[in-house]
Amino acid sequence: MMERAPHSPMAGTGWLEGWRLTFGGEDIGWEGALATIVEDPGSRVFVVLYDVTPLDEAQLDRWEGDELGLHNKIRLRVQTMDGSVLAWLYVLDAYEGGLPSARYLGVLADAAEAAGAPADYVEDLRTRPCRGIAT
Repeated sequence: MMERAPHSPMAGTGWLEGWRLTFGGEDIGWEGALATIVEDPGSRVFVVLYDVTPLDEAQLDRWEGDELGLHNKIRLRVQTMDGSVLAWLYVLDAYEGGLPSARYLGVLADAAEAAGAPADYVEDLRTRPCRGIAT
C-alpha cells in the first residue's frame, strides 16, 4: 500500500466476517491467480484498513484495473476492536480457482504478519498451495 497509496495512512485492522480469502483470474495473464474474497458463512478474512485520500483512491482504481473491469469495488462491514465500520474492498470479477505464485502469497503473508494478524492466520497463508518457489 505504501507504493500504491503513499498518502493514505493505516487506520486499523479488523475481520471481514462471512467472507473467505480465495484466488482467481489465473487466466488473465499474471504470474498466477490473484487474491479476492467470496461470501462464505462461518469464514472470515483479516483486513487492514486505510484512510484513503481521493488522489490515492484514483491511483488504486487504476492499479486494480478499473478501466479493464477486472474488479468490482464493493462496500462491506468490517469488525474492528472499536466496533463495525464500512470499508471499500476490491473484489475480482473472475472465476474462483487457480493458484497464486509463491512470491505473491509471501507478500500477502508478510503484510498480514506486519499488520498484526494472528500467527495461525499468517501460517495458513504461508502454507497454502501455490505455484513456484518463493523469492
